[in-house]
Amino acid sequence: MITIAEMPAVVDSDAPTLLLEGAESLGIRLTDAAARGFARYYAELVRWNRRVNLTAITEWDAAQTLHFVDSLTAAAAFPQAALEGGRVVDVGSGAGFPGIPLKLAYPSMRLALIEARGKRAAFLREICDTLGLRDVEVHAGRAETLAHEPDMREGFDAALARAVGDTAVLAELTVPFVRVGGLAALHKKGDIAAEIDRAEGAIGALGGRLREVKRVAVAHLDGDRALVVIDKVGATPSKFPRRPGMPAKRPLS
Repeated sequence: MITIAEMPAVVDSDAPTLLLEGAESLGIRLTDAAARGFARYYAELVRWNRRVNLTAITEWDAAQTLHFVDSLTAAAAFPQAALEGGRVVDVGSGAGFPGIPLKLAYPSMRLALIEARGKRAAFLREICDTLGLRDVEVHAGRAETLAHEPDMREGFDAALARAVGDTAVLAELTVPFVRVGGLAALHKKGDIAAEIDRAEGAIGALGGRLREVKRVAVAHLDGDRALVVIDKVGATPSKFPRRPGMPAKRPLS
């Protein structure tokens, strides 16, 4: 339990204004309960960050925009059915971004969080319990391994990845989790035209097809941001993803 003395200086009594305005610009109306959940999430994030390296962004206003609003941009790629009751996997979740912010905004989403590092996975379990989130699974393991598990392979309506990585690498780590007819949404920044060109062959080999590179323009969120949206159009061959470490070491081309 967090004590008053341990609470960071988050909000005096004010609502998370930047978060609410950013969400509104995305067409997302956050409930009062969701706004309180985000404030509690931030408090726990800062507390844990004193002993576990979760994030370099710990100032309240920056967390609202660079963590929470940025995570919510993924909703722009999803059909409503995936957001409301769909099964979604967040690959390389780290401190819970983008999965947990989306879950707070869309509580009926069924969410799986994949995180290879044990301490971060422990944080994910505790924060989900603290926030009272239902229908959330935390998997401590490598995506390359978990994507071959029968209950996870091609079992999700959508896959997310906000982790840093080449598009071809992230595609290999996400697309195998998605059912045919579902999608993967990858957060990217900057000029990625050449990277996307290199990745299209990999996306096709995985049973995917590039739908679009969706540019993101949101209140209070600076920078050239985009979502790479991949439709799952065919089954992923059983050899993918390759063994742990190989997608990053030798990206598909």
